[in-house]
Amino acid sequence: MKRVTGLGGIFFKCENPQNIKNWYKKHLGIASDEYGGLFEWRDAENPEQKCYTAWNPFDKNTSYFNPGNQSYMINYRVEDLKGLLEILKNEGVKIIGEIEEYEYGKFGWILDQEGNKIELWEPVEKKLK
Repeated sequence: MKRVTGLGGIFFKCENPQNIKNWYKKHLGIASDEYGGLFEWRDAENPEQKCYTAWNPFDKNTSYFNPGNQSYMINYRVEDLKGLLEILKNEGVKIIGEIEEYEYGKFGWILDQEGNKIELWEPVEKKLK
């Protein structure tokens, strides 16, 4: 089973998310909305498959990264979230919460050996029209 298949997103804490979004748009061209920005790319093995990597600054007081205390969180793309979480649990990895499902995919969370929270995302892939 493949474990991580790519980078799903980069999230970080900051003093003022809207100001940071404005700065990144002005200076680096990263357009974003209330949920952050998206980078579109194609799957190398299936170029018809449209994929995304998310980018989003969070308020410094967010609880979304809890119980980790890091100022960033990386989201990794996976193919079989439920299966991978079962394997990781059997390997002694700390699983955080329950799988959450949305129209754009399933999410699960783990802690690495230093207590950093990691988000795992099984996206719902959409074919090009």
